[in-house]
Amino acid sequence: MAENRKDTLIVMGVITAAHGIRGEVKLKSFTEVPENIAAYGPLYLNDGPQMLEIISLKPVKGQFIARLKGIRDRNAAEALKGVKLKLPRHCLPEPEEDEYYHEDLVGLTAEDAAGKVVGRVCAVQNFGAGDLLEIRPLEGRSFYVPFTRRDVPLVDIAGRRLVVRMPEEDGEESDP
Repeated sequence: MAENRKDTLIVMGVITAAHGIRGEVKLKSFTEVPENIAAYGPLYLNDGPQMLEIISLKPVKGQFIARLKGIRDRNAAEALKGVKLKLPRHCLPEPEEDEYYHEDLVGLTAEDAAGKVVGRVCAVQNFGAGDLLEIRPLEGRSFYVPFTRRDVPLVDIAGRRLVVRMPEEDGEESDP
């Protein structure tokens, strides 16, 4: 399984909109240093095989205005809206201790403190206040757990599991 994960495409950023009439796009970077997204070279569009290269970046309101090689007009830029820019995992450094690529967390089995399976991580979201693990239980609706050491005290990538603190463990009532 580790070999398969080496070839996993990691999301580096996403194109959020076209900008202007000359083919520029608004780009949101997910790299640790956001402007470094251009330093990785050509990036896969979604799951490939097409690739695009970022020629220039200009910061604007938490995103970038990017010029992409081969994209010269608004129609071509608009066609890229929502496209995720990705790189193979083997092109990236191994994460530091207690750091994870989101793709490494998706699919992990989520257990409570007693070891009971409560679901599986189906996504990692960030709505502006920090990362949240979206857990899909075997039955019912998905729920979110803040991705903090307090709420996720154990992440075992090799064992394909993590431990989450359930709201009931604080004596809180669950939402109906």
